[in-house]
Amino acid sequence: MTTDEVLEHALLHVVPGQEPAFEEAFEQARSIISAMPGFGGLSVSRCVERPSTYLLLVRWDSLEAHTDGFRGSPGYLRWASLLHHFYDPFPVVEHFREVSVIPGPTATP
Repeated sequence: MTTDEVLEHALLHVVPGQEPAFEEAFEQARSIISAMPGFGGLSVSRCVERPSTYLLLVRWDSLEAHTDGFRGSPGYLRWASLLHHFYDPFPVVEHFREVSVIPGPTATP
């Protein structure tokens, strides 16, 4: 990561029973966010212990690419209409910059 890059972090608490519909809607929404300037990739993971909770991690070139660019875009309105009704409570979104990275071992055949 460069010094301007950030990692967006959000725990998404999906209404229990709505997980399959959320995952389907997210598949539609991913094309919206991936087309945004400054987007650097994302991952969504489902919690093992609490299956209605998802971890969203999005890499952005800068904080402003997310907060001003994406959130200020018409695409964000479509993103919100696809996803926001699944959340209870609404997620807290935070941004992080890496301070240390330890790569894992490489697999050998």
